[in-house]
Order: sequence, then structure tokens, then C-alpha cells
Amino acid sequence: MSGSWMTTRAWLLMLPLLAVMISVIGWPLVDTVRLSFTDARLVGTEGSFVGLDNYARMLSGANFQRTLVTTTWFAVISVAAEMVLGVLAALLLNQQFYGRTVLRALMILPWALPTVVNATLWRLIYNPEYGALNAALTQIGLLDAYRSWLGEPNTALAALIVADCWKNFPLVALIALAALQAVPRDITSASMVDGAGPIARFRFVILPYLVGPLLVALVLRTIEAFKVFDIIWVMTRGGPANSTRTLSILVYQEAFSFQRAGSGASLALIVTLLVTVLAVAYAALVRKAAGSNA
Repeated sequence: MSGSWMTTRAWLLMLPLLAVMISVIGWPLVDTVRLSFTDARLVGTEGSFVGLDNYARMLSGANFQRTLVTTTWFAVISVAAEMVLGVLAALLLNQQFYGRTVLRALMILPWALPTVVNATLWRLIYNPEYGALNAALTQIGLLDAYRSWLGEPNTALAALIVADCWKNFPLVALIALAALQAVPRDITSASMVDGAGPIARFRFVILPYLVGPLLVALVLRTIEAFKVFDIIWVMTRGGPANSTRTLSILVYQEAFSFQRAGSGASLALIVTLLVTVLAVAYAALVRKAAGSNA
């Protein structure tokens, strides 16, 4: 069978999938680009062509700049914490001890929970009237009175970061644990015989095997954290005083709450471009790490 026929057959087999992708992804994307150059409303008139006015207004607006800073802080702190906690959990679960299998299974539960369920559980924990966190802190003497953790601008973002870390650090732990299985036991044993301490063993023996997989986890988690919506929407809806409003929530408010479809589309494309830049940059890091480990 000729190579050209095999190629044609492959394309024919992919045609149904391509048709679905074009209809589900391609056309909405093209229509979003079209809307971004108009002043269209969500309901009613299609709007007139305004060129780059929507993009200029969004990029120069104080709301976008404050929201970008909030989103960046959320992504950087939550992803950094998840990476550290994930690696520590993987190192612990890689040791031999009784009940390790059960503990591995239990660690998956936060990640397996739907995000809405996770957000609802943490909202109950932070409840200012009967939340478990307030009860625990007052009983051990760290608080004199109950606090509204999600109702105060100076604590709301930190509370959301804790909830997001608890939800997602198991993913990093699983990726790191899988990478730890590839570390040769004889090299680890030899380093111990040579007198290398735990920190030296981790830095010079274990870490080189973790760099590639951890970069993949870093890519996945950074992109997800940068476009986070559901956990914040369920817990705070971007409040209080917009202190937890992220870019995805700003897109939702612009397009659906304020019904400005044109400017909402332009803001959505700006967010998409930012996430794409992050993905490309991290992909370059992954390729570089894979080349150095080859």
C-alpha cells in the first residue's frame, strides 16, 4: 500500500474529529475575534466596528491592571506552594512504611473531588459563624473572636490560595512520585555509603530525575491557576471589594454581568494570548530540560 494512500486514509479517518473541532472550537473562536472589534451588546444589536478601541480600553483600564496583579499573585503563590508540598508528599510516600498504599490512595481524594464541591467545603470551613477554622483557632487561643476569612480583603485571597493548594497539590505529588520510581536504587545507596546527607542526595541524585516531570506539572498548574474561575466564583465571586477578582471573572462580568459582548470578547482574547505566551515559554523550558537530561 503506497504512502500517499495511507496519508489520505489517515486524513479521511480524522475528518469526523476535525469537523467536530471546527464546529465546537474553530467557529466560536472566529466569532469571538469578530465580536472583539465591535461594540456589540450581549442582547440586542450586533454593534458597529470600533477597531482596536476595546483592546486599548481594556489594557489601559485600572480594573484590568489590578485584576492582572491579583491573578499573577494567585498563580505564583499557589503554584509555588503546590510544587513544594507535592514534592515533599512524594518524597514521603516514596519511603517504605506501614499503610503507605492507603495513604497514597487517600492523597488522591482532594484532587478527585469536583472543584465546586471542594470550594463549597472550604467555604464552610471559613464560615464566620460556625466554621471549623475559627473554632479550632479560638480553642487553642490563637484567636479571640471568630473572623470572616472570606469577607476581609486582606485575608480572602490567602484563604483561596490555601483551598486551591489543598485541591491541586496531589497532582504534583503523583507526577513527582512517578518520577521517583525511576531513580536507581543503587545510585541512592552508593551516595549514602559515600556520606551524602539527605539534602545532598536530593540535590545531586534525585532532583535531576524530577526536573522534567516537575516542569510539566509547572506548565499545567500555572496555566490552570492563571485562568482560574470556578473555585473563586463559588467561594467569593471575586469579592470582597474585588480583592479576589481574577481575569476569568473579569471576562465573565464584562460579557455577561455588564452585557458588553464586544469588550468581553476582546478581554477573553487578551487572556487567551497571555496563557498562550505562558504555555510556549514553559514548553521551551520543558524541551530544554529534556535535552539536558538526554
